[in-house]
Amino acid sequence: MKVATKAYGLIDVDERQKIVFSQGLFGFETLHDYLLLDSERQPFYWLQSMGVEQVAFVLVNPFLFRPDYELNISNEELAEIGITSPEKALVFSIVTIPPDGSPMTANLQGPLIINRDTRTGKQAVLSDARWKTKHDIMAELAATGNG
Repeated sequence: MKVATKAYGLIDVDERQKIVFSQGLFGFETLHDYLLLDSERQPFYWLQSMGVEQVAFVLVNPFLFRPDYELNISNEELAEIGITSPEKALVFSIVTIPPDGSPMTANLQGPLIINRDTRTGKQAVLSDARWKTKHDIMAELAATGNG
C-alpha cells in the first residue's frame, strides 16, 4: 500500500509495518493507525500516522542508552495489548530533536509498548521518578561508555 509520510514522501509500505494504538498516543488520541519505519539514521525509527501525513515521531530503543531502564507496568496493562512475556514486547521512546540545536532528548516516562505478534501498541506512563520526559540521549550514551 502507498502512504504519504513526513520524512520520505509517498512510499510503498508492507501491511506488516502497521501498528494500531487503540487509545492513540498522548495528545493524539484520535489517531490510531501508524507505520513503524526504519530511519535512514540508525538506531532511530519513524512512527508515521497513516491518517495525517504531518504527524510522525522519531523513536529510539531506550535500552541502547539506558541499560538500567525499567518498565514497571502491570500485567493487566500489558494484557490490554496481548503481551504475556517480555519477549513479545518492543519498547520505544519518543525522541525530541529541538530546532535550536539543544540536545536531542528521549521521553522515558511515556514509553511505547508494541506487541511484536499482533502489532498493537499502547503508550504507558511510568511513575518511577528516575524516568523523565527529557533524557539527553548523547549525554547518557557517553555516561554508559557507548557514546
